[in-house]
Amino acid sequence: MSHPDISSPARVAEALTSVDYLPDERISQVVFLADRLGKPVLVEGPAGVGKTELAKAMAAVLGRRLIRLQCYEGLDEAKALYEWNYKKQLLRIQAEADQDWNSISHDIFAEEFLLTRPLLEAIRSPDPVVLLIDEVDRVEVETEALLLEILSDFQVSIPELGTMAASSQPMVFLTSNNTRELSEALKRRCLFLHIDYPDPEREQAILAARVPGLSEHLASQVARVARSVRNLDLKKAPSVSETIDWARTLLALAVEDVDEEILGDTLHVLLKYQTDIEKAAKELTSSPRG
Repeated sequence: MSHPDISSPARVAEALTSVDYLPDERISQVVFLADRLGKPVLVEGPAGVGKTELAKAMAAVLGRRLIRLQCYEGLDEAKALYEWNYKKQLLRIQAEADQDWNSISHDIFAEEFLLTRPLLEAIRSPDPVVLLIDEVDRVEVETEALLLEILSDFQVSIPELGTMAASSQPMVFLTSNNTRELSEALKRRCLFLHIDYPDPEREQAILAARVPGLSEHLASQVARVARSVRNLDLKKAPSVSETIDWARTLLALAVEDVDEEILGDTLHVLLKYQTDIEKAAKELTSSPRG
């Protein structure tokens, strides 16, 4: 497979668009620089604006495997990097009980007993990969320090096996919903990209790309209603993925024009809290939509 042309921000935009991810100029520029400079990208922004999808899209563009580390509170080195298969080691120890410990310990700390987790898997991959570290703001400071160490050298030191260095550097995306402040050290290591909700014109283009059969008129209405809803004081503003779901719902219901009745009947697809649905219905049904 030939290497895709991402030799400029404009080429990056073309490549991402070809896999139905519609970037703005800032996204295209940062991805281009990440490839050119070999730096990770820290992507922040509200939930559902395409942060994770950007990593998936770049994996598709580059023809690389996507390796994803889903972060959560309590994630430790064993789940992020590697651990030993203790059950398998115990069976080996029992089978070789007549041997001295030095022989056994050398035997059980071999690669066949190593359980690779996403970070080590990305480093050991013989082919370049895209590494997605999703919701990095959910891990503790200690785990963040581990991530920083890995991203600085792209190598891992395993006491029993030695140092494992990446044969090819992965393209790395870290996403954050900004639920806590990340360390300055991690931020310095990365290029920063903030993705916000798209403007109605770009969201209309996203809808056209992701919802086949959607009319230009209906796509425009959906995008403008989404913008109006996001301007309200809600518990959770609708994400782009929820806007896409709403457009698909309208298409499935053979809706040609969003009127007050359709809006009232389908707002539950766009919004996920009853108080938000009631507020949006009250505000929007009294306002004309184009």
